[in-house]
Amino acid sequence: MSDLTHLDATGAARMVDVGAKAETERVAIATGRIAMSAEAATAIRNGLLKKGDVIAVARIAGIMAAKKTSDLIPLCHPLSLSKVSLDLVPDDGGVTATATVGLTGRTGVEMEALTAVTVALLTVYDMAKALDRTMEIGAVRLIEKRGGKSGDWRAEQG
Repeated sequence: MSDLTHLDATGAARMVDVGAKAETERVAIATGRIAMSAEAATAIRNGLLKKGDVIAVARIAGIMAAKKTSDLIPLCHPLSLSKVSLDLVPDDGGVTATATVGLTGRTGVEMEALTAVTVALLTVYDMAKALDRTMEIGAVRLIEKRGGKSGDWRAEQG
């Protein structure tokens, strides 16, 4: 069990001690998509939902979620993020969300980027569910990370 970073010698859960790690610039980019009916997608693109501007609200929700990731995911470190941006692109069949999260610190921001995307897409669902309850959230994944001991990584295109 000693090879598992989130377990101590007895097998109990623990938060990893990152105190001795060097502070480096770290960035993570995640993406995801919500697929929906053409009617719902058109309403979102044209700002016709009764609940308001879906894209603006989802962007704020995703940014707020990134800042609260350690409250949601056990054993995540609370981080002082220096950047959270969230792009939401509506099209004829849904909305694609891409989050970029950054900081200078001792641990990565992958979970924050993934959380931002997921909560943004859940917000789209919540705001548009009156038009389409069959919406499907999927393809949530990390596409890039930079910094830290393990270095840079980028997902293969495809």
